[in-house]
Amino acid sequence: MMYVLIALVSAAVAAGLAYYLTKLKLESNAASTVGRAEFEAKRIVEEAEAQRRETILEAKDEGIRLRAEMDREVSNRRRELERVERRIEQKEEGLDRKTEQVERRDKNLQRREKDLDAREAELETYRLKQEEELQRVAMLTTEQAREILLSKTEQEMRDMLSRRVHELEQEAKAEADRRSRKILATTIQRIASDYVAETTVSVVPLPSDDMKGRIIGREGRNIRALEQATGVDLIVDDTPEAVTLSGYDPVRREVARRALLKLIQDGRIHPARIEEVVNKTRLELEQVMREEGEKVAYEANVQGLHPDLIKLLGRMKFRTSYGQNVLQHSLEVSLIAGGLAAELGADVNVAKTAALLHDIGKAVDHEVDGPHALIGADIARRLGRSARIVHAIAAHHGEEEPQTVEAFIVATADGISGARPGARREMVETYIKRLEALEAVANSFDGVEKSFAIQAGREVRIMVSPDKIDDLAATKLARDIVKKIEENLEYPGQIKVTVIRETRAVDYAR
Repeated sequence: MMYVLIALVSAAVAAGLAYYLTKLKLESNAASTVGRAEFEAKRIVEEAEAQRRETILEAKDEGIRLRAEMDREVSNRRRELERVERRIEQKEEGLDRKTEQVERRDKNLQRREKDLDAREAELETYRLKQEEELQRVAMLTTEQAREILLSKTEQEMRDMLSRRVHELEQEAKAEADRRSRKILATTIQRIASDYVAETTVSVVPLPSDDMKGRIIGREGRNIRALEQATGVDLIVDDTPEAVTLSGYDPVRREVARRALLKLIQDGRIHPARIEEVVNKTRLELEQVMREEGEKVAYEANVQGLHPDLIKLLGRMKFRTSYGQNVLQHSLEVSLIAGGLAAELGADVNVAKTAALLHDIGKAVDHEVDGPHALIGADIARRLGRSARIVHAIAAHHGEEEPQTVEAFIVATADGISGARPGARREMVETYIKRLEALEAVANSFDGVEKSFAIQAGREVRIMVSPDKIDDLAATKLARDIVKKIEENLEYPGQIKVTVIRETRAVDYAR
């Protein structure tokens, strides 16, 4: 409507304007301008009329659109209200059904209560009649019957107390038996004797003394290559037809021994061949360790061990402690522990398994800090052994207080087969820890690939990456390592630090 009014006003204004102009023109030149004024007024009127009609049409279209939108909104609201009404009706129907169910239950409960009351009254009547009949038949009053009943109850209580006393006696005997087994295990443990010895060298026989020169090589390159590849010290002295391998890690030493025997048998001894043979020997030794671990587990009749535990057991074949091979010592301890557990009534399987694994930490104690008992317990825990087995392993040297009979049995069997810790044991372990600390200091620097503590800890040989360390940096690295060793370690005499930077160019002819 607003557009219509605007159009009408515009038309009126236009008409007035046309009339005014026409009047002026008529006054000035009525004869000449009447025609033009009428034509112009007519044109303006027609344009105003056309604009008015267009405005009216637009207003009608807008009204139709608004009405359609209102109709849609009203329809949507109506459908929503119908949906809400249906939901409310459904809920009301559900509530009505539940109300009817509750009412039916109430009626049933009331009916049952009435039935129960009637039955209770009937039972009370029967009870009174029964008492009267019992009194008539037994010729006893209520007091006399009560006395007889109390007498019988007292007798029953005495019988019950007698049975309870017997049960307590049996429990006390079982507890005494358990404590006596613990005391017996402790007593056996105290009789273990000590004997100590340990080796860190291996001797390799030679077919002749001429082989020593080939092992050393031109300007010592062969012996240096073998020491760098294996991490052990190769000692060539005046001993006839023999060389000595020295190293605290028994696996490294065994790799070096086997590789040297292969090189001697093959006859081709040069740095490239040495590296190839050492790598192959490492792979062969891993297979040997797995086979040895499976063999010992079978002999001890311990089943279900994790493959990693089998491999660690085999690794102990190349470790000696107190003059004994650790793998054979573990097998012996397992057999002894099984016999003790059977005699004492303990869990034979737990005792045998814990005894077989009690020194498993010695397989990695050159790589992990801490007592081998706790290291072994942690390994067993991570590889799925039970809490009783883990505790027996951890407690066999007193790092934990033994809490079970099996823990005492394992410690006792270990004492019977081997020895308790002594002064020389501490000296050897301190020596090994010092060698490990030397290698740890060297490995803490960037660019170091491998490091080996040799010459009984009097020398550290360090292999560096030629891409990261140049010749000048190698000299600075040696000085920095020396400074850190002086600051952090305690050692007798002096330690030689050798940094080796080696560049290799390899290609293949095809």
